[in-house]
Amino acid sequence: MLTQLLFFRTTLQIIEERLGWVISGLTNSYGIIESYSQCYNQLWENGTNLNPATIYNLIMGLAAWGVAFLVALWLSLIFWTYRDSRSRSRDPASRILAVIIVALLFLPGVVVYLILRPRLTLEDEYQRTLEEEALLQSIEDPPVCPGCGRHIKDAWILCPNCHTRLKKSCHQCRKLMELTWNICPFCGTPAPGMRRENLTMDDVTRPTPIEEPAPPDEPISVAEVEDKNSAP
Repeated sequence: MLTQLLFFRTTLQIIEERLGWVISGLTNSYGIIESYSQCYNQLWENGTNLNPATIYNLIMGLAAWGVAFLVALWLSLIFWTYRDSRSRSRDPASRILAVIIVALLFLPGVVVYLILRPRLTLEDEYQRTLEEEALLQSIEDPPVCPGCGRHIKDAWILCPNCHTRLKKSCHQCRKLMELTWNICPFCGTPAPGMRRENLTMDDVTRPTPIEEPAPPDEPISVAEVEDKNSAP
């Protein structure tokens, strides 16, 4: 019984000690909050007690800064419009008109200029013209012989100047092919010497066409030669 009373007394002492700590902490927190509130009230009183001249100076300073920014933006947009119009048009009147529109209308004038300005710059148009001329020149230029560099025609097999072989004929359809082609694009026949793959049994057993030799010239009799010589 005595032990239980001692334990109960010790517990009460500990609880009392913890409650003292909590109360002291709340008291300190209240003091801190009260000091913060006093500082806030002092700042608010100082702010509300500002001199009207000070407020006027602040407003005038902000207004001057805003006006300076707008003027700088206006001048920069005018300069940018002049440079952009000069890079897109050779007409001085259109440049002056673009600058006047931006100078008078400010931001709406920039929107109007962006809508009406040419899509490409002069440099882009020049590059595009060069590409078109190069394409037309490559289309219109006739082919040349790789041996002598003279102009040739598409239907020639040999160059008449240097006798360079230009094309070959298909042994199946007799149409002309490039020398680098391994198969005829007209009839689908592989070129001689090309490895043939994925062939069926009919293709294997089909005989390969052989080029027929040109017929020999017919002999001319002595009488025909004398008739030709005696003819006026």
